[in-house]
Amino acid sequence: MMQLTEKQVEAQLLLASDATYCMLFGGSRSGKTFLLVRNIVMRALLAPFSRHCILRFRFNHIKASIIKDTFPTVMRKAFPNVEYKIDKVDWYATLPNGSEIWFGGLDDKERSEKILGNEYVTIYLNECSQLTWQAVGMVITRLAQRVFKNIEGKSPELLKPRVYFDCNPPNKAHWTYLLFIKKLDPETKLGKSRPDDYISFKINPEDNKANQTDDYLDTLKGLSARLRKRFLEGEFADAVANALFVDETIDKWRVIDRNEVPDMVRIAIGVDPSGADDDENKNNDDIGIVAVGLGVDGRCYVLEDNTLKAGPGVWGRVVAQTYDRLEADIVVAEMNFGGAMVRQTIQIARPKTPFLAVTASRGKAVRAEPISALYEEGRVRHVGYFRDLEDELAGFTTAGYVGPHSPNHADALVWAINALFPTMNKPKNTKLEIIPVVNHWNKRNG
Repeated sequence: MMQLTEKQVEAQLLLASDATYCMLFGGSRSGKTFLLVRNIVMRALLAPFSRHCILRFRFNHIKASIIKDTFPTVMRKAFPNVEYKIDKVDWYATLPNGSEIWFGGLDDKERSEKILGNEYVTIYLNECSQLTWQAVGMVITRLAQRVFKNIEGKSPELLKPRVYFDCNPPNKAHWTYLLFIKKLDPETKLGKSRPDDYISFKINPEDNKANQTDDYLDTLKGLSARLRKRFLEGEFADAVANALFVDETIDKWRVIDRNEVPDMVRIAIGVDPSGADDDENKNNDDIGIVAVGLGVDGRCYVLEDNTLKAGPGVWGRVVAQTYDRLEADIVVAEMNFGGAMVRQTIQIARPKTPFLAVTASRGKAVRAEPISALYEEGRVRHVGYFRDLEDELAGFTTAGYVGPHSPNHADALVWAINALFPTMNKPKNTKLEIIPVVNHWNKRNG
């Protein structure tokens, strides 16, 4: 039989309190999801014919992380003698006492309408930082099922309705911070009339060492300061005024399973040269090299970030190798540094490479702002994790770039996306020059 860690025992006591709304927050792989799924199964076994649901913004995310991973792990480790069946049409698990645990994503209207047509005694919003407060308000209206505990030797007693939340903490402007830490209504910003009904508990990777690989914590410690704060230390970040890109938006649309990536119509490789002319100068900026594809579904997918610190001979080969490996259509590079040298470097590494030369006089944030709108709409999706790139994106605001270093990764990304949507963001003072003039855009369609 499994044993909870010391911190998980503390969290469990809190989850068993009288509060209706309970949030576990903290770093990555701290055991939050495991503990909350375990609690839902316990409640389902306690009350026959009870109904519970676990929701996330995207169904594919909950399918990968909960249905295929955490839920079967919880059943195997904590309830090894309990048999269950999963309906793979409507996606719910049935336990021997007739209780049901439903799994859903709010991104699928038809599926979410079916789930929200039921009443539940427990609702668990996994990775709740990805949800809007309006969506949360809609979901918790379904916390309406009345069921009784079945405890041998005791009179029937109503099972208390509960809503569970978990997240890697976003910034302090997010509704999770306002509601659970400040005890304010996220809409009115007024204090909650029953603040004790909203409780939270921080649990971090350090508290769950027994269930991690030996080097996992070292991996987290090697992240940037911004990411360490969120994924290692489990702290809410200070809100950046007028930020163009926020973590929860990128996470919400992130593609975890590469099998979800559609066929590409065209692929562009953005290059942001630094002007470096040798490999040895440690003061050189990175050379941004980011590959982005336009899928048959009309969405952009960030495929690779091969940014590096190197001289022209090396980064030119990296661009050429990326182009050939991905069967790309064009390379787009900013010409502010090096001018003809940038073009020449790419053409030497790979002769006759279709090349788009871009010279822009407007600020980085101005160029990035239309791109941020695409992110908000889910039209740009990261395939996997690009920590350095995402660090740089976090530094863009409507007032300018506030990051600590030159955003070479992000600049390359912006140029690549603009190449895929050439009419979306064409500043008045931007010169576009295609060399050579060859139509490679539709080569995949014959």
